[in-house]
Order: sequence, then C-alpha cells, then structure tokens
Amino acid sequence: QVQLVESGGGLVQPGGSLRLSCAASGSTLSTYVMGWHRQAPGKQRELVARISRIGLTNYADSVKGRFTISRDDANNTLHLRMTSLKPEDTAVYYCNAETLSDVYWGQGTQVTVSS
Repeated sequence: QVQLVESGGGLVQPGGSLRLSCAASGSTLSTYVMGWHRQAPGKQRELVARISRIGLTNYADSVKGRFTISRDDANNTLHLRMTSLKPEDTAVYYCNAETLSDVYWGQGTQVTVSS
C-alpha cells in the first residue's frame, strides 16, 4: 500500500506559479497511474491531470497549456507545475495513485490564488 504526501501549496497572486510535489512511500511509484485532482469549496473533486506509467499525460481543459504533470519514479515523486494561475484555480489539490483495483489519496495541499 502506498502513502502519499503533498507539499508546495500556498498563496500566490493571479498570474503567478507554483510547483506541487507528492512524495510516495511504502510502494514503488512506477507501478501506478498517478494523478492530481482538486476540490474547491462547495464543488466536487475534479481531475486536473493524469500521467500513465509510461508518461502519457492528459489534462482538464481548464488547465491545458498552463499546468504540467511529471513523475520522477527514481525518487518516488510526482509533480505538478502550475503557471498563469487564476483565482478559479483556488482549491485543495490532491495527488492519487491508481491500479486496476485500488486508488490511494494524499491528504491534500491548499492552493489559493488571490491578490
């Protein structure tokens, strides 16, 4: 079973950038499809980006061209580079690890985009 811990969230001005990280332990990250999701107050959790075991990526339309997901299997870490941030990107961001039968979640990290 994998344990996931997110970091890198914070307060940033509109147009700014942040890099989120997700550190995995207890299992090898390379065996999982990895993803970032977010949940804003009063809204459902939504997929932001996903990366396959071989590095194929897909993104929500709202973040295409602004966010980049990457994985560093050697260091058991997942990243999300976020640029051109908008107030509507404000949410708790969660990383997850998926297999065909299981899904594991981190505890989340808050991202607030505000002037």
